[in-house]
This record gives sequence, C-alpha cells and structure tokens, in this order.
Amino acid sequence: MNQIKDISLAPVGLQKIDWVRRNMPLLRGLEQEFAQAKPFAGLNVALSVHLEAKTAYLCQVLAAGGATMWITGSNPLSTQDDIAAALVDQGLHVFAWYNATQEEYDEHVREVLKIGPQIIIDDGGDLITMMHHEFPQLCEHVIGGCEETTTGILRLQTMAQRGDLRFPMIRVNDADCKHLFDNRYGTGQSVFDAIDKTTNLIIAGKTVVVAGYGWCGKGVALRAKGLGARVVVTEIDPIKGIEAIMDGFSLMRMEEAAPLGDVFITVTGCCDVVKAEHFTAMKDGAILCNAGHFDVEVNVKALQNLAVAKQEMRHNIMGYQMPNGNWLHLLAEGRLVNLAAGDGHPAEIMDMSFAIQALSAKHLADNRDAKFDDMLLPVPREIDLDVARRALAFFGGATDELTDEQERYLNG
Repeated sequence: MNQIKDISLAPVGLQKIDWVRRNMPLLRGLEQEFAQAKPFAGLNVALSVHLEAKTAYLCQVLAAGGATMWITGSNPLSTQDDIAAALVDQGLHVFAWYNATQEEYDEHVREVLKIGPQIIIDDGGDLITMMHHEFPQLCEHVIGGCEETTTGILRLQTMAQRGDLRFPMIRVNDADCKHLFDNRYGTGQSVFDAIDKTTNLIIAGKTVVVAGYGWCGKGVALRAKGLGARVVVTEIDPIKGIEAIMDGFSLMRMEEAAPLGDVFITVTGCCDVVKAEHFTAMKDGAILCNAGHFDVEVNVKALQNLAVAKQEMRHNIMGYQMPNGNWLHLLAEGRLVNLAAGDGHPAEIMDMSFAIQALSAKHLADNRDAKFDDMLLPVPREIDLDVARRALAFFGGATDELTDEQERYLNG
C-alpha cells in the first residue's frame, strides 16, 4: 500500500541516503541506540517533511526504533521520487511524488492519517490541520507530535489559542539546536546553493533584498554578504530592524528596495510580502524567490495577472514580462526555493535538527501516559543539551566545566 512514481528509481535513492548517512553521525548514533531499545515498538508514526535523502534517513532511524512509518512530503516540489522509491524498497509506507497536484498532495496526506498514527512529525502543519478537520475521531489515539518549522508553530499557536488543539505538540523549531543552526546556517547556505544551481549567476556585486530578519533571514543576509552582495533588509519589527542595521545591512521598506534589488528572497512566514506595486518597480532581470514554507510570500497570482508575456527561461525559472518591458524571473514557482530547486540544508545541519526530532518523538513515546497542562510543549532542555554535546564531539570542540566553587558562586 504505497503511492509513489516509480519503484525502479530505488537504487539511486538508496545511494543518496547512504551518502547522507555517512555524514549524519548524530542520527547514526541514535539509530544504534533505538535499534536496541525499540522506543517506538508497536507505534504508527505519520511523518510529513520535505521528502529528500536526509528526511529518509530520519525515517529509517525511527523505523529502527520499532516505528511503523507512514510517510508523505510537505511540499509537492521538494519530494524526490528516487527517495520515495528507496523507502518503499526498504519496507516503509510512502505516499508522495514530485510535482503532485493540490488534490494529489491532499490525498497523500490523507492516506498517512487514515491508519491512525500515535505520533505525528509535521513540517508546516498540514498533517495536524487535516487530522483535526477530517479525522477528529482519531485524535484521541495520538500520543503527541513534533513540529519542525516556524510556520507550523504559528499555525499550532492559533489552534491552541482557540482551544482546538487536541493533543500535545513539541515545538521542535524553538529548540536552540534547531533554530540557531538549521534556520540560520542551513537556510543561509541552502538558499544560495539552490539559486546558483538554478540560475548559474553570480551573487557578488548584486543587490540582494532579504525580506524578514528572523533566524532564517539572518542566515540568508549573512551568506549574501559573504558572497559579495550588497544586502538590503526589509522588516516589520523595529527591534529586528535595528539589529539588521547594526549587523551592517541597509534597512528600508520594500517599496524603496524594489527598484534596487537584483535578487529578492522572502523569509517571513507571511503572505503578500512582494506584490503588484513592487513588481512594476523592479529592474529588468530581477530574480524572485521564496525561502518561507508556503508559496504565498511572493504574490504569484498578481505577478501572472500583471504579465503581458510569460516564458520558461530554464528549469525552475519562469519569466514574466511586465507592461514596461522588464522581465522578472520567478524561481521554483515561488515555493520553498532551497528544496523545490535544491537539495535542502546540508547534511550536518539536518543531523542536529533531526536528532532533536527523533529524541522529541522518543520523549513523547516514553511519556505516553502523561497528562500535559499545555498542548504546546518546549523541547526538554536535556534533549537540547544532549544534541549539542553529540554535535560538539563530531565537530571536535570541547567546553570547560564549572568547578564546585563556581557552581556554588553561580547558584548563590
């Protein structure tokens, strides 16, 4: 019972998974521990994360711990068909293929929920949202879940505030070992990996406009600066705006930045960040891309409505000619560019993020009979510190330890 594109692609997918496994030492260690302890024995785990090699290895680690895995992607353009085939070849259940229609995507999400999962691992909130809307009768069997992204946590917060969230969810994205590294260094590198792979154009000497100066925006701006770009930041938060200025970047409104930018990168989690009045002010050849979870940050519909001509420039680049004759180039349909047009974050970064995911899921399994007062839970601090220590061992670093006297001093 699977829905994938082509099982014959499995050997290529297995090769990709083997490569990331060699470069994800934290998950390798957890795989060994889970294989012995079987913390997920007898549990159905439903997972919706960008379906590429690093996610596949997380699925294998959870399966090694006894989980029966039901897997789909979290974005139609980030699913890799060879990875889906490889997981099916290894006996896991997969419902996903590249470039699924909205109807197909929804059906894939639906299929992984029908089985009645006890643990849910989500990236963006689609699993949780559909679970509550279409399968409310199954919610009572859910031990809990983990949410990977800022966007998903925002959706969960809305549900929790309304009193609609029916089982506990761990805010994986808020863990220090997730957002400080994945959001900043992972997004920073993977966005420009994807832009370079897609456009084959240089960043040095260009003006890069970064919309949003959260952790992802900080990483994107830092990498743009390192590549030799002039960086302009747009923000709605005055505190983050001051931070951007003190980090050495220009801060202005999008309407001011629109005529200046060569490359526009949105990382806000909000909609209509770049819209009609901005498109008409942009220079010829401007590149538009989104690094937020959903394809709403660049208003693609407004772009299409304005265009007097449309042309595919190369794979994952669609050109739109404005009424003034200027061509604007949209990458990956405005979807998450680092995965829809690239391979996502580096393996070492996702090793930390997915170690947080795996240990948070284990925490839920270990505490399946616990009663939580709050439905939105932080990652336990001991898990954050455990992952940090494991990562330090890999990177070859070491920290000092407090003496007994120092402990007494700090604790009064």
